[in-house]
Amino acid sequence: MTDRTDLDIALIDRYLSGDIDAFNELMDAHEDRVFAICLRILRNREAALDATQDTFLTVFRKADRYKATAAFSTWLYRVTVNTCYDYLRKEKRKRADRLPETHDIADPTSQDEFEAVDVRPQIEVALDTLSPEFKAAVVLVDLEGMSIEQASDTLEVPTGTIKSRLFRARKQLSQSLGNLRPSNEHRIEDTGES
Repeated sequence: MTDRTDLDIALIDRYLSGDIDAFNELMDAHEDRVFAICLRILRNREAALDATQDTFLTVFRKADRYKATAAFSTWLYRVTVNTCYDYLRKEKRKRADRLPETHDIADPTSQDEFEAVDVRPQIEVALDTLSPEFKAAVVLVDLEGMSIEQASDTLEVPTGTIKSRLFRARKQLSQSLGNLRPSNEHRIEDTGES
């Protein structure tokens, strides 16, 4: 296990022994990532803040159910995704308000920052067309940078299922997005030569 996992286990043990400060430390260590997952799945800042709070309330109430057979973060992110699924079920496909453009994060793979921000709304719309299971896989692996194994543990499904969901989700995304930008292979540069 990693140092973070060992520290998390020690904090859980302290919390279960009555040390509330240990829970606060645990929350401080993980709240940014939990919020990021909620925001990417729910795409609504207020709902993501509520889901983050609900996630930690669940952990606060059910910390004794955590078994140290896996990293605490794996269990925590599973609670996070389940909380988001609950929010999505409650909303029943109600459109979420878009984040203001000032919160848009540029695509780091794009050569042009303006082009990256311009493409982002289309990507968000395409993500909304995915089923919650497909969207969760894409958010965890492609946006949060988890390995397939970590996503498998988090979502409590086999790695093959994660791979399948990613393949299908990426295929749906590519169909939804079409050819937004020509690939570098097909781009013809004007060199000024005739």
